[in-house]
Amino acid sequence: MTSFFDDSGKQVQCTVLEMGPCYVTHVKTTETDGYNAVQLGYGERKESNTSAPLKGHFKKAGVEQKNQKGKVFFPHKLVEFRNFDAAAKLGDTVNVGILQGVKKVSVVGTSKGKGFQGVVKRHGFSGVGGQTHGQHNRLRAPGSIGSCSFPSRVFKGIRMAGRMGADRVKVTNLKLVKILEDKNLVLVGGAVPGAKGSYVIIEVK
Repeated sequence: MTSFFDDSGKQVQCTVLEMGPCYVTHVKTTETDGYNAVQLGYGERKESNTSAPLKGHFKKAGVEQKNQKGKVFFPHKLVEFRNFDAAAKLGDTVNVGILQGVKKVSVVGTSKGKGFQGVVKRHGFSGVGGQTHGQHNRLRAPGSIGSCSFPSRVFKGIRMAGRMGADRVKVTNLKLVKILEDKNLVLVGGAVPGAKGSYVIIEVK
């Protein structure tokens, strides 16, 4: 994250997202697929790391690119967007300029994985209590989780320790602070899910 001073001089906390260049790798229509959608490709994938079916898919779309060393590369991340407003054709390039005039966006990403965590961190439990009355190493324990002789089991859905994070998270109504078209960067107010360098999806409603 970083900060940005708006026109009124107010400091705004924001996240810098790189958006594009994205390439149109597939166009779906109601006649052929039953719904309207556009598949966009982003990033760089070496030709040696690309499967033969994907090579044919990318070459048909005409999105084969070459880097500064002259080596061929293909898009790495593919995402499908339904009801894409812009009139997109195979091989077209979608840049950050498509967000001109947009004030609010939603960002979808995979949250940071935190591994196996206890109930205090995962669910905000306060622990069993103090260290008196014979308790030992119980400060972060979950406490009782079951019933007595009936029904003699633990109900499904009880909040317990377990894997935390690495979930698909969508943050809505984020303010679009600024667009840097020359660098394909977007400044979005607030935080977005995911670690640094991870992929996110920007949605506009």
